[in-house]
Amino acid sequence: MNYVSYLRVSTIKQGESGLGLEAQKHSVKTFIGSQDQATLLEEYVEIESGKKSDRKVLDAAIRHCKLTNSILLIAKLDRLTRDLHFLTGLMKEKIKFIACDNPHANELTVQLLAVVAENEARQVSVRTKAALAAAKARGVILGNPNLDEVRCTDTTNARKTFIENTQIFYEHIYPVITDIQGRGIVSYRGIARELNRLGFKSRRGAGFTDVVVKKIVTSNY
Repeated sequence: MNYVSYLRVSTIKQGESGLGLEAQKHSVKTFIGSQDQATLLEEYVEIESGKKSDRKVLDAAIRHCKLTNSILLIAKLDRLTRDLHFLTGLMKEKIKFIACDNPHANELTVQLLAVVAENEARQVSVRTKAALAAAKARGVILGNPNLDEVRCTDTTNARKTFIENTQIFYEHIYPVITDIQGRGIVSYRGIARELNRLGFKSRRGAGFTDVVVKKIVTSNY
């Protein structure tokens, strides 16, 4: 069975020091070692930003699981009990996951946690709206004057994206290729070899070749 681990620390300082991160890595390593024929394809480490919904590393980990039919492995379930973005992402993409400290948690567990997280998010929203109303009453200008223009641009770009299945696949795999290139692997053959090592499959379910990689990189998806 293939696994992809997702680890998370709260601050950049914590990420650099390894505080909390090493414990999560140890939990993952112990779990993998306890399973028969378990392979950890990749490890994703996210340093939380102030905006909890901005989880690019999480999105990459989910994308990896989806494209390789892998299980998402997390160290501790309690770190996610209030993360609505994470929980809804798992349900939306139908990603299987295992928490090292609670391996028997299942989809029902995720749904229950999501309900709790959504309720807490709703309470935060109520408090935020009240604060904004108070700020507006004090004369503070709220909002983005160019919002309509931004929305128009986003809508136009969205129409150009999901046109057909091939383009959808390219959209999912291209960020992975970009990440590989960022690590110094730039040849099409080298990228194909790394994609295959990480367990990714081409749109037809086969391994990647330099020809396929070139087609993706040079496409105007």
